[in-house]
Amino acid sequence: MVAATASYPYSVALGQLGMNYNWLVTGFFFALLLAILYGTFLVLSPFIKAITWAAILAILVYPLYAWLLRLTRGRAGLAAFTITALIALVVVLPGMRMIGFLSEEIILLVRSVTSLVRGEGLEAWQQKPWVQTLLGWWDMLGLELDRFNFDIDWHEALTQGAQATSGFLISYVPNIAQNVFLFAANFIIVLLTLFFLLRDGAGFCYRLRHLLPMDHEHQERLFQNIVNSLTAVVHGCLTVALIQGFLAGVAYWAVGVPFALVWGVVTAFAALIPFGGTTLVSVPASIYMFVQGETLRGVLLLIWCVGLVGTVDNILKPLFIGTRLKLPILFLFFGILGGLSVFGALGLVLGPVLLGLLSALLELYLEEYRAARQS
Repeated sequence: MVAATASYPYSVALGQLGMNYNWLVTGFFFALLLAILYGTFLVLSPFIKAITWAAILAILVYPLYAWLLRLTRGRAGLAAFTITALIALVVVLPGMRMIGFLSEEIILLVRSVTSLVRGEGLEAWQQKPWVQTLLGWWDMLGLELDRFNFDIDWHEALTQGAQATSGFLISYVPNIAQNVFLFAANFIIVLLTLFFLLRDGAGFCYRLRHLLPMDHEHQERLFQNIVNSLTAVVHGCLTVALIQGFLAGVAYWAVGVPFALVWGVVTAFAALIPFGGTTLVSVPASIYMFVQGETLRGVLLLIWCVGLVGTVDNILKPLFIGTRLKLPILFLFFGILGGLSVFGALGLVLGPVLLGLLSALLELYLEEYRAARQS
């Protein structure tokens, strides 16, 4: 009895020592895990945006990939390569055509400015209606300035301005080439990542689900909410872009812009660009109407496109996306704007998706809380 009593404190001390050792091992494991995760984040940080875009594309095109996988009898590599090649063609071919068109226009602009500086082709330009209008305004301005006895060599000033403009455009050619190269490199990374996400994504998601401390039903709801959020954002953006393209196309046709249908389609594609959007097409179209001497039509087109077409997406996108995600429109409106401010173009997708995930997690918490109170 005395021996048992004497051994009791010793057993308690051994138990406490074992407990402290377990806590030490657990703390060391999680500290090492956090350090490795941080190092991995630093390694992948230059490619975070490309990986995120690839993940978004993989989720969106996965139904098509699953169909091709059945068609190719389970050959995952072939199905993933087919989807990746199709996306590459959809982006590369129009992109190369656009780059060629812009390059040709910049070269023509520089040549035109150079010829005007040398005094070549002035007679042809003077016959244009908009040039005659500017010359009339110029004469009126000259009469007003003569009262103040300004001694200004306007020809020399215009020559220097034209030379500075052409020099500015030429100086930005290397920057444009560098941006095109960076875009091409990031696009290749997106395609490469997309291929492996499609081919091996199912197994990765399976392992990721097992890391979440949730039951199977909650895991399914969480992942399904991610898919629904992405689908709602993409469908909402495409629908609003079609509406904006239709409204702009009707305006182009009404004021007499040539090839109104084509420019309406181009405006719909431009509406998908977060910064600039439809104004990248509608403002040059308005300038074209001014150049043709159609001042009133140019003003009406500018007011319609900037006042209605360019702003209607701020109302329709939260409305369409919020209806599918069952989120308050005002909440989603700030989510889109905040996402664009924080993540750039990627925030147009990440903002609503994060809000959808937050809503899903809160619903799961409320369900578990109610269940715990009832039990």
